[in-house]
Amino acid sequence: MTQNKQQRLSDKLLPEIEAFKQECKTLQLATLNSDYVPNASYAPFALADDGFYILVSELARHGVNLQTMPAVSVMMVEDEGKAKTIFARRRLTFDTQVELIEKNTKHFHKGITALSERFGDMIDNLAGLKDFNLFKLTPNKGLYVKGFGQAFNLTGDELLTLEWKTDGHQQQGQ
Repeated sequence: MTQNKQQRLSDKLLPEIEAFKQECKTLQLATLNSDYVPNASYAPFALADDGFYILVSELARHGVNLQTMPAVSVMMVEDEGKAKTIFARRRLTFDTQVELIEKNTKHFHKGITALSERFGDMIDNLAGLKDFNLFKLTPNKGLYVKGFGQAFNLTGDELLTLEWKTDGHQQQGQ
């Protein structure tokens, strides 16, 4: 792909991806426990300049898993009712590194503030509970799927480099 086409693609898709992130309120989480047993779950999130922040109870399976395993895959997915086709819902996935944020620190205040601005007073109530922990999920690579034949890798320092995945759908026997 020429640099000119690459720039046009970035100019079009990066704002679309950013709007999709703002539209979604929850992250689908794929976590592992210490025995590598997977768990699918979700958590409301806030996006800050340094990653995603989630507030999770350690009574939940994924709350324990996030403390045990330092990596988690997250996904934002288009609402089924809004999708043109159920087989190609828009989605954005990231491989992330997990960090438990200690209470009463600058980073804790930053994450709780971001969550409170997005979800209101309930966040302050949950943050005050002993079993709730704040986690920062830092993405290191991503994938945006817009539809059939429209999948784009997100890489680079701030995940702003797009690469169109053109090695996809082929008929069997080809």
